[in-house]
Amino acid sequence: MSTDPAAVRRVVEAVWRIESARLVASLARLVGDVGLAEELAQDTFVAAIEQWPRDGVPADPGPWLRATGKHRAIDAIRRRQRYAGKLVIVGADTVERDGEDELVDSLDDHIGDDLLRLIFTAAHPVLSTEARVALTLRLLGGLSTTEIARAFLIPEATAAQRIVRAKRTLATAGVRFTMPTPAELADRTGTVLGVLYLIFNEGYSATGGESWTQPALCREAMRLGRVLVGLLPDEPEVHGLVALMELQASRLPARADDAGRPVLLDDQDRRRWDRLLIRRGLAALDRAESLGGGWYTVQAAIAACHARSHTAADTDWKRIAALYEVLAYLRPSPVVRLNQAVAVGRAGDPARGLTIVESLGLALRGYPQLPAVRGDLLARVGRIAEARAEFERAAELTRNEDERTLFLARAEALATQSR
Repeated sequence: MSTDPAAVRRVVEAVWRIESARLVASLARLVGDVGLAEELAQDTFVAAIEQWPRDGVPADPGPWLRATGKHRAIDAIRRRQRYAGKLVIVGADTVERDGEDELVDSLDDHIGDDLLRLIFTAAHPVLSTEARVALTLRLLGGLSTTEIARAFLIPEATAAQRIVRAKRTLATAGVRFTMPTPAELADRTGTVLGVLYLIFNEGYSATGGESWTQPALCREAMRLGRVLVGLLPDEPEVHGLVALMELQASRLPARADDAGRPVLLDDQDRRRWDRLLIRRGLAALDRAESLGGGWYTVQAAIAACHARSHTAADTDWKRIAALYEVLAYLRPSPVVRLNQAVAVGRAGDPARGLTIVESLGLALRGYPQLPAVRGDLLARVGRIAEARAEFERAAELTRNEDERTLFLARAEALATQSR
């Protein structure tokens, strides 16, 4: 293995992305503080950068990182005298190195439990939604502050503040690094799934910037979803969310043309859809439905209707409209109703779709998809001039450059049609 500093740093960064969540999770159980655990993990990262070019990259880097991190944690416990119970375990000031090695080995037996605790802690309800997302990507995704800022189009200082404040909030609120009680588990699991869903959606349809999609965010959300499936194999909505993300992500290769311009669902070359992700998504959907399922499972069933259709014309829009009716009952929201309007219109009743849209004006004021959907439905009933104006309005409202281009193209096509 090369000991060139630049090459070793690339290796360390790759290992960090794989191992950081497990390292932070195991350290957090030892020190009882997520913020301190991440600091110790970062110190371990620096130690690897310093030592590996000199000593060579370990054959199995993960255990090296965990052992180094936990020895640093033991030193921190001694130094700060903050965890008296832990000091008893490690023998206070008379710990021998063999005793420390035994502690390190025993802590490695709980990585799965530790990861689950870290997932629930990073998405704790005491945090704001923005803080949950940033902390999850930082602690569980191993993303740098720069990467998080770039993904959400915010200044790096803002991203750093969100992470620091999140850790401070957890400490101030006395949030312990523990599993939720059985009574809390369903709600807390829902909070975690909501965070992953937000991360995935930002990757699938970026709310701002010049890119139509951010596949890296989608991949990270799916990876964390699969981790959660391994930790909570009997939770139906965990499988439901994974199914939804994988079925949606299967379209990513076809959502833009070779020039990077967005391609709408009806116009996509379905041969480019990722068949492996579709198979995996459908299998996850079967598992979710067998366990009972819920809101995410119904959304995955809608995505499955598209995945099973070889052409846009084959799409079972009547089933999709019916599934949106179920979705609106399970968790009513203006966005669900807007999507229901699309399905109703595509199922052959655009006039009823327009009626649904008209009821959403106040709730979705400023949301670019509202005039876009209205424009599509107006075009379907032959009100071309009004439809064009709606797409122009959508272009004014969106913050995403690719989406703006798409809306303006629809407006121009309608202008040509009306001549």
